Amino acid sequence: MTDVLDRLKTALTDRYAIERELGSGGMATVYLADDLKHHRKVAVKVLRPELTLSIGAERFLREIRITARLNHPHILPLLDSGSAEALLFYVMPFMEGESLRDRLKGSQQLPVEDTIEIAVDVADALTYAHSLGVIHRDIKPENILLSGKHAIVADFGIARALALASAQPLTQTGAPIGTPAYMSPEQIKSSETADGRSDVYSLGCVVYELLAGRPPFHGTTVQALMHQHVNEVVPELDQIRSGLPRTVSQALATALAKLPEDRFDTPADFARALTGSLSPQARSTKRVRWRQLLVVAAAAVTIGVVVTRGFLQQVTETQRRVVVAALENQTGDPSLDPIGSMASHWITEGLQRSGVAEVVPTPTAMQAASFVAIVRDNDPTVDPVRAMADETGAGIVISGVYF
Repeated sequence: MTDVLDRLKTALTDRYAIERELGSGGMATVYLADDLKHHRKVAVKVLRPELTLSIGAERFLREIRITARLNHPHILPLLDSGSAEALLFYVMPFMEGESLRDRLKGSQQLPVEDTIEIAVDVADALTYAHSLGVIHRDIKPENILLSGKHAIVADFGIARALALASAQPLTQTGAPIGTPAYMSPEQIKSSETADGRSDVYSLGCVVYELLAGRPPFHGTTVQALMHQHVNEVVPELDQIRSGLPRTVSQALATALAKLPEDRFDTPADFARALTGSLSPQARSTKRVRWRQLLVVAAAAVTIGVVVTRGFLQQVTETQRRVVVAALENQTGDPSLDPIGSMASHWITEGLQRSGVAEVVPTPTAMQAASFVAIVRDNDPTVDPVRAMADETGAGIVISGVYF
């Protein structure tokens, strides 16, 4: 057992029961743990000791808290962060599914439509975060988790926190914060000047790899790899994989432009360019899905606010706490599962804007729902609505179905 693991177990013994190491990367080591308070599995990520030494704990934790306000269906939420035994750590939900890197190990090249579906989900998450001024800075297959057919972006803003909290924008190894195979030219030159278009470039590198079976550049050293990103032309995808729609190659060429000014302004623009390459049948399916999503969400927001206003006329002050549960999918189509969580997220936002009650934030509601699901697995007689209220301290629970 390593010294770091021993220190971590000792420091967090009253909060998390550390079970085993899940993996290790350039910035952190990940451990599987049991959240003792909420009885759920979590991933505890601990910064490497040599990196921690160059970072002020107070500033790092202040910066990382910015990511805690990101509430989006395609962003893995930040649950906790702190400093213990001179170690900096942060906690996220543990997902049973695979990462995009795991998917690539089983199949080096993904189908075009699967690739675009993943890219659209990631672009949606990035566009939302960029609207709040948060840049990811480390988009790569390892940070994209797969839940069913949908992608969830992890470690959002962690690279940003490291870059801002560190006294210097370089790690101990002399490399800019990020992953060289997916870094934009401007991020390589100066991490502080990178904006949202840097994430567009990184997402372009990921899409390129999903279709080509390898990133756009590969070198024997980190320096050689970064030199290629800054100076060399990206190999045309058509020369590596034949039969791709021309619009895909054109979209990637724009996303991977050397100058930020020559790229798409937003990840959403990149996603729209890629989506235009889907088959007519696939485009039709996406339109139907989004139409269903918007109709359900709009109706749910309206119903949620109206119902809550009505309830609040009859409840005491202590009951004015509302939690919104994910709507249950009864369409028979598993691909429409995300509608439920997205609709509940929008209901929550609508209620928060209306100011009619104290609303439980989406990440907290998602955590509570996960706990309730575990409880019901052990005891099917448990009332999920009552359990949701007990777990969140809410006097009102809004739930529903769509079909």
